Amino acid sequence: MAERGQLPAPAKRLCCRPGYGSGCRPGQRAGGAGPGSGALCAGPSSAAAAAALGLLPLGKTQSPESLLDIAARKVAEKWPFQRVEERFERIPEPVQRRIVYWSFPRSEREICMYSSFNTGAEDPTAVPGGAGTALGGAADAAAAAEENRLPFRRGIALLDGGCVDNVLQVGFHLSGTVTEPAMQSEPETICNVAISFDRCKITSVTCSCGNKDIFYCAHVVALSLYRIRKPDQVKLHLPISETLFQMNRDQLQKFVQYLITVHHTEVLPTAQKLADEILSQNSEINQVHGAPDPTAGASIDDENCWHLDEEQVQEQVKLFLSQGGYHGSGKQLNLLFAKVREMLKMRDSNGARMLTLITEQFMADPRLSLWRQQGTAMTDKYRQLWDELDSSNRPHRTVFTRAIEACDLHWQDSHLQHIISSDLYTNYCYHDDTENSLFDFHGWPLWHEHVPTACARVDALQSHGYPREALRLAIAIVNTLRRQQQKQLEMFRAQKKELLHRGVTSIMNLEGWVGHPLDPIGTLFNSLMEACRVDDESFHGFSDFMENMGQCKSLEYQHLPAHKFLEEGESYLTLAVEVALIGLGQQRIMPDGLYTQEKVCRNEEQLISKLQEIELDDTLVKIFRKQAVFLLEAGPYSGLGEVIHRESVPMHTFAKYLFTSLLPHDAELAYKTALRAMRLLVLESTAPSGDMSRPHHIASVVPNRYPRWFTLSHIESQQCELASTMLTAAKGDVQRLETVLESIQKNIHSSSHIFKLAQDAFKIATLMDSLPDITLLKVSLELGLQVMRMTLSTLNWRRREMVRWLVTCATEVGVYALDSIMQNWFTLFTPTEATSIVATTVMSNSTIVRLHLDCHQQEKLASSARTLALQCAMKDPQNCALSALTLCEKDHIAFETAYQIVLDAATTGMSYSQLFTIARYMEHRGYPMRAYKLATLAMTHLNLSYNQDTHPAINDVLWACALSHSLGKNELAAIIPLVVKSVKCATVLSDILRRCTLTTPGMVGLHGRRNSGKLMSLDKAPLRQLLDATIGAYINTTHSRLTHISPRHYSEFIEFLSKARETFLMAHDGHIQFTQFIDNLKQIYKGKKKLMMLVRERFG
Repeated sequence: MAERGQLPAPAKRLCCRPGYGSGCRPGQRAGGAGPGSGALCAGPSSAAAAAALGLLPLGKTQSPESLLDIAARKVAEKWPFQRVEERFERIPEPVQRRIVYWSFPRSEREICMYSSFNTGAEDPTAVPGGAGTALGGAADAAAAAEENRLPFRRGIALLDGGCVDNVLQVGFHLSGTVTEPAMQSEPETICNVAISFDRCKITSVTCSCGNKDIFYCAHVVALSLYRIRKPDQVKLHLPISETLFQMNRDQLQKFVQYLITVHHTEVLPTAQKLADEILSQNSEINQVHGAPDPTAGASIDDENCWHLDEEQVQEQVKLFLSQGGYHGSGKQLNLLFAKVREMLKMRDSNGARMLTLITEQFMADPRLSLWRQQGTAMTDKYRQLWDELDSSNRPHRTVFTRAIEACDLHWQDSHLQHIISSDLYTNYCYHDDTENSLFDFHGWPLWHEHVPTACARVDALQSHGYPREALRLAIAIVNTLRRQQQKQLEMFRAQKKELLHRGVTSIMNLEGWVGHPLDPIGTLFNSLMEACRVDDESFHGFSDFMENMGQCKSLEYQHLPAHKFLEEGESYLTLAVEVALIGLGQQRIMPDGLYTQEKVCRNEEQLISKLQEIELDDTLVKIFRKQAVFLLEAGPYSGLGEVIHRESVPMHTFAKYLFTSLLPHDAELAYKTALRAMRLLVLESTAPSGDMSRPHHIASVVPNRYPRWFTLSHIESQQCELASTMLTAAKGDVQRLETVLESIQKNIHSSSHIFKLAQDAFKIATLMDSLPDITLLKVSLELGLQVMRMTLSTLNWRRREMVRWLVTCATEVGVYALDSIMQNWFTLFTPTEATSIVATTVMSNSTIVRLHLDCHQQEKLASSARTLALQCAMKDPQNCALSALTLCEKDHIAFETAYQIVLDAATTGMSYSQLFTIARYMEHRGYPMRAYKLATLAMTHLNLSYNQDTHPAINDVLWACALSHSLGKNELAAIIPLVVKSVKCATVLSDILRRCTLTTPGMVGLHGRRNSGKLMSLDKAPLRQLLDATIGAYINTTHSRLTHISPRHYSEFIEFLSKARETFLMAHDGHIQFTQFIDNLKQIYKGKKKLMMLVRERFG
């Protein structure tokens, strides 16, 4: 707690000699010992003292305590020492010594609480260094190492290591030195520690270690434990003022001069200042009777509380808040709140003070007002701690409204007082069976109040150290809830026919118990579970702390003997489980906002996680059966009822837990519960027409419009998990699998989740250690087919993966499944998917080998694949024609049909690139004339401008010309006009021209006639036409380039003209044409002097 190397604050008590003035205390300490006299702190018997400290049970002391010690101990606990002095005229020195002796804290529990965070449960035995921490494994070893670094543990180690020395108690002040052993990088250090105390509480601490923290440092811990564990080794003196009273003037002067001599560098300035003030008659110091004594104990006005460094609390909270969303800071704040609870449970007033300091720091955070002005949502860390600070104008219960309401709560109700104060409060003659009756038919007390508020009372009692009272109220509340359950069931049965006919309900809970800011169900559950794992003696809290210190005990929940207000066979454990099931199964409306919706999910999972730690026995299974039946039959009051509100919180997570718990004991009930929970009404296409009763501040239910469920993806994933769990459990049971499949197809609306279920079912059905489960495989296939239908007309980035998986699944099911998906392809796949993935995979050798197909089966599949291919080619020739030709090439009629489809589509819908691709395929398959035909059709769709000399279609054009050239002169003559019309790029035309002049056209011409073997002339058609077009393209390109040419492109342009000259010279009059062309350029572009100079240098 911010131990600093400085002197303690001046004492408030003023001590003076008897009779010195009217303001002096009337009492007088009885002298008897000379200056400096002292005595050890041992009491009348060290055994009695040890027993009082908790080191030995009182029943095992060697001799009884004296009346003096008994009285002194009680006075030391309750009275400030000033009151003792004022109450008695004369106080014998032995009495003073015993009071001073007993005024130091006697329990190590508080020392631990003020020196360590509570890293465990709320149970004090989980405090670091305490019992109750179960360790094991590498993670637990790390936790143990972390625990050993806590100040309390380190303090124990320093004490056990003999590092505490020079311990001295002067009145109500303890001092000593603690030696910190040398470490690898740190030398040995000696820390001076001073502790003030009053009425068994440490009221201030200082340590020269300079450590600044909320909690005591290890050195303060070590000194405190030394005084608690070894009181007989601590020399005790009366308060220093008492010693001074016994000195005469010479002794006092000698005392002061020696003190100044020993500490002259530290106290001399202060001593001189005090001397000057005392010698001045009008000084303030002379107006006050007496003088302060830091060792004289507390005054009557002093508050009796443990030392809490408020400044450090504020600084630490400010630091945590400034760290934004950093995970560690949120954890530290949560630990602070846990420390507040721990203090309250110990009935320590600092708990409330610490909470006030934290609150003030939150409200002082400058970002709070800024965020509210900007409308920025609060971070989860703030909301986790303060549960939604909402500045909107909607009628919404925030933490502030709840806090204000809590101020109006009172505990004066006589019925409430009787409930919490007695285990015998009954009324067996009570026969009022109304809704708000005070007792049930057993005569046991009930408590009717807003459930979260009633549970907040339980939490308050538990937190403030009243566990028995909290348990009594918790039992009354749970009995009330169980009675309310029965009443609701009776009400539903009375109106069941009408509700089922309407199919809708306006019955709802706007404020659900799970996810509620006050956590009512969690409070009841924790209170009852707390009672399950503590015995009667330790129920009030920390039992035999010293004996358990350092031991590790795992927590076990047991059926403890029944409480008076429980049914036969019931226990706190069964009650805890039942109230958790009641809360989880409550029908409640999904709240507004991302944070509150996430909290609903998170709290539900946390409560289920706690339930999963409990091993189910026959008694608990009965509770599960009872609650499952009720939830199924309770209609709109239950989240699993037949009729629920459209925006009710889904039950998927809870139902999955119920299903797995009930399955080994009652499979029929387990499946019935899980199947009922599968629904997700908020995603149904339309809202029920009569369901318009929701208050205006909650999003209205409008047909075809979904509310803002921010956690919908998480909810859908939980729905998927529930379905997957049922599929896994139903393996081998045909009827159950069919039922689960129907539920999935009806209730799950997300294709990705259905696909996951299909994959899960496939994996379960094809486990390596067993034969495939054909029924589960069919379920997997059905789900896959549903996914195909759902995603057929929508974009989905996993679509190709889904299609490939479906073919794999169908392959496992058998040949009939493959044939079926091909025959119905148009409802499942796009034409491209059907040809390029489905049919191609089905026709692959791997599929034939995998299914061991005979010739007849192969031909049947091939026929279906060809039919599919032709249908797809007709529907989408651009993307499917090539695949169709490939699939049909082994069947002449089908292949011709596919080819004709291509020809028909070539003039309308197909691009030149698609036609060129198919043409190349035809040539590769040995159909050169068909390839030529498709190439000419492709050329009619192509248009290459003068500057597209890197166009991807250039290779196709060159290939088409080479194909025509190879076929013969006639084919070349037919394609050149198309080339001239489509291609305007001079370099491409010159390349084609050059290739045509290098070799003889045709190896085999049309009708099998051989070509003459002569090179074609450039002066005759068709090459003359190509040559003229090439020269024209060079001329046009030259003028186009000169229009916007820049000097950095001059050299490139000269090279271009050089290539043009080569083409010009291929004509018989080419030299003349080129010369005229150059002259024209010089004339037209004479303004570009530098460029024309370069032209003249190269071409004359």
